[in-house]
Amino acid sequence: MTHATRITVRDIPPRATWTLEQGGLHPLLARLYAARGIRGMDELDTRSSALLAPDRLKGAAEAAMLLADAIAAGRKMLIVADYDCDGATACAVGLRALRTMGATVDYLVPDRFTLGYGLSPEVAQLAATRQPDLVITVDNGIASVEGVAELKRHGIATLITDHHLPANLANEELPDADVIVNPNQPGCDFPSKALAGVGVMFYVALALRAELRSRGAYAAQPEPNLAGLLDLVALGTVADVVPLDRNNRILVAQGLARIRGGQMQAGVRALFSVAGREPSRAATFDLGFALGPRLNAAGRLADMSLGIECLVTDDPGRAMNIAQQLDTINRERRVIETDMREDAELLLASLDAGNRASLTLFDPGWHQGVIGILAGRVKEKLHRPTFAFARGNAGELKASGRSIPGLHLRDALDLVAKRHPGLLLRFGGHAAAAGLTLNEDRLAEFEAGFEKVCRELLSPAELMRTLETDGPLESGYFSLEAVRLMQQEVWGQAFPAPLFADSFEVLNQRVLKDKHLKLKLQKGGQRFDAIQFNFAESAPGRIRAAFRVDINEWNGTQTVQLMLEHFEAA
Repeated sequence: MTHATRITVRDIPPRATWTLEQGGLHPLLARLYAARGIRGMDELDTRSSALLAPDRLKGAAEAAMLLADAIAAGRKMLIVADYDCDGATACAVGLRALRTMGATVDYLVPDRFTLGYGLSPEVAQLAATRQPDLVITVDNGIASVEGVAELKRHGIATLITDHHLPANLANEELPDADVIVNPNQPGCDFPSKALAGVGVMFYVALALRAELRSRGAYAAQPEPNLAGLLDLVALGTVADVVPLDRNNRILVAQGLARIRGGQMQAGVRALFSVAGREPSRAATFDLGFALGPRLNAAGRLADMSLGIECLVTDDPGRAMNIAQQLDTINRERRVIETDMREDAELLLASLDAGNRASLTLFDPGWHQGVIGILAGRVKEKLHRPTFAFARGNAGELKASGRSIPGLHLRDALDLVAKRHPGLLLRFGGHAAAAGLTLNEDRLAEFEAGFEKVCRELLSPAELMRTLETDGPLESGYFSLEAVRLMQQEVWGQAFPAPLFADSFEVLNQRVLKDKHLKLKLQKGGQRFDAIQFNFAESAPGRIRAAFRVDINEWNGTQTVQLMLEHFEAA
């Protein structure tokens, strides 16, 4: 069951399109970029010199001094990482950068099933057993008031690097850390609030190198080349689905350029290999849908230290061995996810999702590591903010949620927490995704409370799925060259990949493997192969479709294929 979808066409400002074409941009890219708010060629400059300066990021200079002093004194550092792809890449960037600058540094990644997320007091106690002088958090820590206090009791200094929102914006209680670097902390006027955790850590590394340079560390030896870490920065940024504002697009473009040029960590190369992707043609799609899920699978089902080891080893054989293990875990994750999706279909059949503003799903057999993916799939299909719950420890349920445009999920949870004191034991996240923990006997109370908040915050129009498209694709651009041209560019969250809309005649259709609709379409004199994944209903004789263009490889031959996102009778 799917819900009403509206296909709309983006406004394409003619003046901006003309300006970009005059600047030498290909006419197809000129119109796509103009429709995404680009007004001049300067905004498309992806040279690293165009990056925002590290000294504009609040806390970066202080962090650099703290780290430089620690390196000079030979102090032990410990990175506390998060168990997703952003956390793993941020940890790898931190380890690699700090080690090249002379630091003694190790890492710790909490087990999501026993210790949960972030620098909790339990994680702080575990970190203390390693006897570090300084703990550095990556992709977590901004909400860890108690964890930082626990480290202080042990006499351990803390540097928090994070990009999440503080736990409580109302009283703005921040952890009492030695230094906090987070573009979303109060008082930080860094122009890009969209840095991923790995982006924040990379900026701290840039600031540290500048501080060491000012102390004369590189008078007699060459400076470390931090650009060599941009493949990791690109991977974490795309996989964490943060908005690709201009600064993030530069980071990703630089990382992709290095990967295409064959310059990448051994682990990144191995992940491309097990995913069956070609690094020389790397695109954002590969990072988000091939490499990211394989790294994330370790944190979902096993232990993320496996993913981090893959990214920090320089031994190609070891990297390949770990990448193959990650690939196996990811296959296992897919099987678990398929079973959970079938359970969810049954649950949804008993709910009238169309009359609800939110969905709260729970099954006692669900796997804690996969509920986030499940919530995302249900949200995509039914266009409702969705939380999927699984059993945690001692009568607790853990949930992972995904939201739709128009509802800031973490803020919605904040409202639920205020109205129902004590209901949410823990919660956190951002606009599009969030997590929470509650006692199982209060699930119904949460479901009612969350539904009420969603009804208040979402308009009927926002509850209708809208596919914003770039309108028809000119007939001359249904070519391998045009598809490759588009795939070379940086697309992602808040800077969406090209999606076109047009009407076609359906010449024939069949269902593959009981679940994918394969079609032969015609428009004018042109015929096209098309496919809609996970959709097995038949199409009428004429359709209006929203589609992406992709390259299909079969027996060594490449052809253009339309990937349908949605269609309706024309």
